[in-house]
Amino acid sequence: MDIAERAAFDVVSPVDGRVYARRLYAGSREIEAALARAEAAAKGWARTPIAERIAVIARFGEEMARRAPALAEAVAWQMGRPLWQADETARLKLVGDLTAEAAVALADEEFAADPGIRRFTRYVALGVTLSICAWNYPVAMLGYLVSGPLVAGNVVLFKHSPQTPLIGDIAAEAFAAAGAPPGVFQALDMTHPDAERVIGSGRLRSVHFIGSVPGGRRVHTAAAGTFTHVHLELGGKDPAYIRPDADLDKAIPLLIEGSYSNAGQSCCSVERIYVHEAIAPRFIEAFAAQAAEVTIDHPIDARPYIGPVVSARAAQTIRTHIGDAVARGARRVLAPGRSPTSLPGEAYVEPEMLVGTDHTMTVMREETFGPVVAIQTVRDDAEAIRLMNDSDYGLSASVWTADSDTGLKLLDEIEAGTVYLNRCDHADLYLPWGGLKNSGLGRVNGREGLRQASDIKAFHVRTEFA
Repeated sequence: MDIAERAAFDVVSPVDGRVYARRLYAGSREIEAALARAEAAAKGWARTPIAERIAVIARFGEEMARRAPALAEAVAWQMGRPLWQADETARLKLVGDLTAEAAVALADEEFAADPGIRRFTRYVALGVTLSICAWNYPVAMLGYLVSGPLVAGNVVLFKHSPQTPLIGDIAAEAFAAAGAPPGVFQALDMTHPDAERVIGSGRLRSVHFIGSVPGGRRVHTAAAGTFTHVHLELGGKDPAYIRPDADLDKAIPLLIEGSYSNAGQSCCSVERIYVHEAIAPRFIEAFAAQAAEVTIDHPIDARPYIGPVVSARAAQTIRTHIGDAVARGARRVLAPGRSPTSLPGEAYVEPEMLVGTDHTMTVMREETFGPVVAIQTVRDDAEAIRLMNDSDYGLSASVWTADSDTGLKLLDEIEAGTVYLNRCDHADLYLPWGGLKNSGLGRVNGREGLRQASDIKAFHVRTEFA
């Protein structure tokens, strides 16, 4: 396929609804050449001492930091986050630094053995990895999708979301400046069908995907029968439970941030809050007062707390969830009309707070992925846990209480990959990250993430004959 035959796609900015960039998807020859380069580079990179691989990742983090202004501008225009919040390079670099520290997890492990025998295991590289990135944290997530697999000795083909493709270009430029050997990291814009064909080709050893549940299912289906390692970090419908003894003065500001930051466009955003009936009126009043202070405005020209959501289509989905809840008896607490009337485009969604919700409503069942909080009153701990677990998702969940012992017991009962006590919306860089149920498969991050980006080889060595 030559350039004239390659499909084009537009990046429509949610900021003003205009085309921010026009791109060409990679053609079949370009994809084949990238796969061939990756395959040619794989063994050499796997044999590269881990200290040298770590050094490349460290330099990559530094090169990305040098490009922070361009990256922040690309983030703001492509997905709508306010420019003053759009620099993710510090997070990216920190992921790389902590991945380097976690590399001790890849050390050989010795086992007891008979005389003249040595037993040990060694983590080895998988090979060619396809990493597919979502748009909502388009720079920071490179740490999970790229830094970890590269430190583990794999080579990476990188496909960014078609909403944020310019990040992939800048990353490729930064890797070249960091001295990464040719073929070790390559960014490609691929159509979904082409990506599925690559996954189904059997030429990959692993796929790392961050994105939606439907996208994860397509990746999983495409890999069927290839014995490719599949890692999926998908959606969430993350709940919080507020017990009667919770410190509301400390809890509510954290819950506001966990619910509305990045316009609620985080897999671990708090979307459902269950409040014990003993404190529900007080909690709702205090939460509403702080939620009313969440500002929305133009993300480039102003300095709001949130800008638009990623697209007009996403905004319509969010409004549909709100409308369904209201039609079924929920009440909108925050007064409408708080955003400037002159905002361009159709992707601006005012922060919302719904009360009187229940599990018949879409807003309590499906991922909303927007600046919307749904609050339901519960009678006791048992009802709260039952409702928290009554979900197809299981990424993260939180319990808020002054009683740590009881809180820990409740966390044990929650079906989620990460659970918090008196905290929320936080991907701890020291701990493995991933979900249960429809929230994903496998783990990234930390020591466990590095191990899952590797294969393990057993050595049984006779050092002498009896």
